[in-house]
Amino acid sequence: MAGRRRTRVIELGDVRIGGDNPIVVQSMTNTHTRDVDATTKQINQLADAGARIVRIAVPDRESATALKAIKKAVSVPLIADIHFDYRLALLAIKGGVDGLRINPGNIGSKERVGEVVKAAKGAGIPIRVGVNAGSLPQDILERHSFRPTAGALVEAALRNVHELEDLGFHDIKVSVKSSNVLIMIDAYRQLSRAVDYPLHLGVTEAGTVLSGSIKSAIGMGILLSRGIGDTIRVSLTDDPVIEVKAGYEILRALGLAQHGIEIISCPTCARAEFDVIGLVNSLERKLISVKEHLTIAVMGCVVNGPGEAREADIGIACGRGSGMLFKHGKVVGKIKETDYEKVLLAEVQGLLKEGKKS
Repeated sequence: MAGRRRTRVIELGDVRIGGDNPIVVQSMTNTHTRDVDATTKQINQLADAGARIVRIAVPDRESATALKAIKKAVSVPLIADIHFDYRLALLAIKGGVDGLRINPGNIGSKERVGEVVKAAKGAGIPIRVGVNAGSLPQDILERHSFRPTAGALVEAALRNVHELEDLGFHDIKVSVKSSNVLIMIDAYRQLSRAVDYPLHLGVTEAGTVLSGSIKSAIGMGILLSRGIGDTIRVSLTDDPVIEVKAGYEILRALGLAQHGIEIISCPTCARAEFDVIGLVNSLERKLISVKEHLTIAVMGCVVNGPGEAREADIGIACGRGSGMLFKHGKVVGKIKETDYEKVLLAEVQGLLKEGKKS
């Protein structure tokens, strides 16, 4: 692991991003923003899962005017995602959002960009310059053989950053996303050498839970291991709560965060004497809202089971019909197979109440 790249610090509501602040996991709603109840419900679900920032698409005036009511009903900072119409950005700022995500190149003239910047500065909110491989300016594409190369992404991002800087605005976060993992990695490396603004990492349109999580883990994992990145989003074609879970798994694997329940479980083989997969999936679903960091080992046999279970806060190493329950490295009892889930859940709640972690 390389040392963390030192960046400027920006503030989104009560969340500080950049510098030596913790890397922030965020997600984006997939509800219709004009549906205040549905959007509020999903934002609160994301917050319960650990999202510290939530982004909302604002495609029309009705969505923009709904932001005020949404903002009042949630506790996490909100970012309004704006394209094409600068007036939506102005409405979002009036609605009390904590930040904007824009592409200055697609919201109109310099005068209109200037109006947005003036309003953002007056409200004291930052702007994320978001550049995607799928929407690069034509003149930049021409200079890069009509391909969305890493260089093209960085050139577009710097053009937008300089436009904001020329207007006296420096409360900026930047992203250069691509669905191609190697291009994404190269673009962020180049960008990290060119600016000291905090960087938001992501593999855009990453895909389904399996393929998208793998692409995101590789792309963001390589960059984070080299000290690059201040916020992350795992973009999945699925429930955004899963994005938050995947984001923390990436950070936790790199030793960059301790959040939530970490389940250590065997891949199962012919030695497994019970339904390990079913139990682990059920535990993960039922414990997804726990924010305290605890480790649970669920091992299907007695070969590696006792060793792994001893290293966890709570663990079971199972044989046929029963298993040994471990707590902080010590055997505390024998439990029946039919009681595995009930006992593990009870032990987790007990440790949370005690405030005891390994």
